[in-house]
Amino acid sequence: MVLNWKFGGVLLGFVFFLAVVLVKPIGVSTQFVILDAIVGDVVNAELITQNDDGAYTSSNAYLAKSKGKYAKSAANPLNYSFVFVLAMMVGAFLSSMAKGGISSEERNLPAIWYANYGDTPIKRYAVVFLSGFIVLYGARLAGGCTSGHMMSGMMQTSLSGYIFAAGAFAAAVPVAMMMYKKEG
Repeated sequence: MVLNWKFGGVLLGFVFFLAVVLVKPIGVSTQFVILDAIVGDVVNAELITQNDDGAYTSSNAYLAKSKGKYAKSAANPLNYSFVFVLAMMVGAFLSSMAKGGISSEERNLPAIWYANYGDTPIKRYAVVFLSGFIVLYGARLAGGCTSGHMMSGMMQTSLSGYIFAAGAFAAAVPVAMMMYKKEG
């Protein structure tokens, strides 16, 4: 079963609306920081501490900022945002399985990729990893993420959401043109 893109778009908009009305705007990149802090706290038990008054803090300045909000989230990861990210991964997997797994057609790379980079999976993995790293680094540098700034921000008619979206496309189009000089 394939979900019609129009219905899927309306459904996604409805989920975003419910999230904003019932809980808070959707954002994901902060949860990578929280996951790092969870792992870091396992390795170094002194990374996150709780004061006598119950407040959390950290020896890491980033985790300690905002009155220890990130340290608290890492110490108690079963919160809405972290569970939301886990649910996205589980939901994507279940959706893939519900439609019968990944088809051989979906596994094939687009012709434009082959024309520019050949049939080497290592190049694909390297490009995807590097691209993801750059986007995540930029998102954390900006204090938010693509879903938070663009999707949630634009849905709330936030000027910063529209500016971010314009900037993202202004950067993406020339990068795509540089990466895919040959047509497929």
